[in-house]
Amino acid sequence: MARIAVIGAGMGAMTAAARLAVAGHRVTVYERAATHGGGVGRMTRDGFAFDTGPGLLHLPAVYRDLFVKTGKDSLEKSLELVQVDPASAHVFADGTSVALPNASRAGVVRALDEAVGAGAGERWSELVNRARAVWDATRRPLLEEPLLADPEYLEALGHDPYPGLRKRGLFRRSTPPVLSAVAERELKDARLAALLESHALAYGLDPRTAPASAAVLPYMEQTFGSWYVRGGMRGLADAVHERCRKRRVEFVFGAEVVAVTEKDGRAAGVELADGRVDEADTVVAGVSPGVLRRIAPAACGPAVRPGPPVPPGRFTVFLALRGARAAGAAHRTVVHAPDRGAELAGVFGDGAPAYRPTVTVLRPDDPDVRPDAGHEAVTLTATVAPQGRVDWTAEATAAGFAERMLDAAEGLLPGLRDRLLWHEVRTPADTERATGAEGGGVPAPVLAGGGGAFLRTANATPLPGLYLAGGFAHPGGGLAHAGMSGTMAAGLIVSGADWRGSQ
Repeated sequence: MARIAVIGAGMGAMTAAARLAVAGHRVTVYERAATHGGGVGRMTRDGFAFDTGPGLLHLPAVYRDLFVKTGKDSLEKSLELVQVDPASAHVFADGTSVALPNASRAGVVRALDEAVGAGAGERWSELVNRARAVWDATRRPLLEEPLLADPEYLEALGHDPYPGLRKRGLFRRSTPPVLSAVAERELKDARLAALLESHALAYGLDPRTAPASAAVLPYMEQTFGSWYVRGGMRGLADAVHERCRKRRVEFVFGAEVVAVTEKDGRAAGVELADGRVDEADTVVAGVSPGVLRRIAPAACGPAVRPGPPVPPGRFTVFLALRGARAAGAAHRTVVHAPDRGAELAGVFGDGAPAYRPTVTVLRPDDPDVRPDAGHEAVTLTATVAPQGRVDWTAEATAAGFAERMLDAAEGLLPGLRDRLLWHEVRTPADTERATGAEGGGVPAPVLAGGGGAFLRTANATPLPGLYLAGGFAHPGGGLAHAGMSGTMAAGLIVSGADWRGSQ
C-alpha cells in the first residue's frame, strides 16, 4: 500500500483519489479552499441555489464508470440524473429562435428546417456526421489513453481528422480549415454558423483559430445528450466526494501546498503553507499550469504543455426572480450576440468589454433551487477575457457587463427587471480567488489538429512520481474530461507507464 498525496479536491483529482483508494493505496487530499469540488461550486441565498460552475453534464458515462469501479452504489443511486429536453434553445441575432431536442438527430433536422429554412437541418446533420469521423479517430487516443511523448504520436494528433470537402476547380482544397471556415463553407447560413461557433465559444475556444475538429463538440452533445443533476450540478461533486470518503480517502481542507518535495530525483511528498511536510510515495496534482510551475518546477520540462497562458474565463450573473418559471421554458437557452466580431475581439483580442455578449440562460425546472413555486432561480453565463486582460475587479466594468447580459436575457424573460429581487455577479477575478487558476481561466477540452496546440499537459510529468489530473491536464477541461484525466492518472500509477485505458 503506497502513500499518495493528491493536491486539490477538484473533479479530476477526486476521481483519481477514489480509484487509487480502491486499488489499496492510502490517499490524502490537500485542498487550499474550505470545501471540495474546485470549479463545481454552489452559491445559496434566501432559499435560492445556483451552480457556480458547469450547468450541465455531457458524457455521463465517465462518472457512471467511476461509480461502478469504486463501489456498490451506481451513479443513479447516488444522485438524480435528469436528461434535459430540449437539449438547448437558441435565439439568433436576427430574432430567429429554435429548440433542439435532446439526442435526436431527426428531431434536430426537423427543428432547424422549420426555424431556419428547408435544407438547413440536413446541412447541419451532414456536418455532425463528418464530426463523427473526428470522434472515431480521436476518442481512444484523446479521451481514453494517456498522452504519449513519442514525437510521431504527437505529430499524428497535430493533424486534423475532420474530413475536408474538396472544392471544384484548379485550386482544390482537402485540408481541413479552422472552425469558422467550416461554418461558412458547409452551413451557408449565418444562424447555423453561429450555432456551430457557439459550441466552441462556450468552451473558451476562438472559432477563428480552433481546428475544424472542434465540430466534435456539438457531435458529442447531440449524440450523448445533456444531463442535469437534481438540486444542481454541485450534487455531482458532493457524490464524488462522498464516494472518496467511503473509500477512506482523507481530506485536509484549508491546506495550501507550496511545494512538491523531492528525494532521489522523484516526488516524495508535499510541503504546506504552514511549514508542515507530509511524505508520500506518489503525488497527484490537480492544479493549473502556473501553480504547477511554482510548486514543482522540475515537472515543467518540454513534455509539459501549458496551453494558452491564460484561457478565457466565465462571467456569471445569478438572478433571484419573483414569479413562477414559465411552463415549457427550456432549461438552457443561448441568446447569441448581435455583433460576433466585437464579441470575439473582446474575448480573444484587445477589444474592450463594451459589447453585448452571447449569453447562456439556465432555467432549471427544479424545486430544490428556489424557495417555492412562486419564485425562479436563473443563471446567466458568458465567456469572457480572463482577469488581467480585463480588470474585472473594477466595479464599473463588472456592473456594466452584467447590465448588458441582463439586456440580452430580457428578451427571453419579459419583465425581467420587474421580477428581479436581487442579483449577484461572479467574474473571472472571483474564480481566480476561489480556485487558484490564473486569471480565472477555464480550460477547454483537448482537440486534434492545430499542430498540437490544442493538446494539454501529459498526465505523467518529467518528475518521476508526480502525475497530473484535472482540466488543465490531458484530456482537458469540462466535467467529463476532468473525470477522464483522473482516470488516466490513477491508471498510470496503478498499472505503470504501459497502461492504455480501461478497454
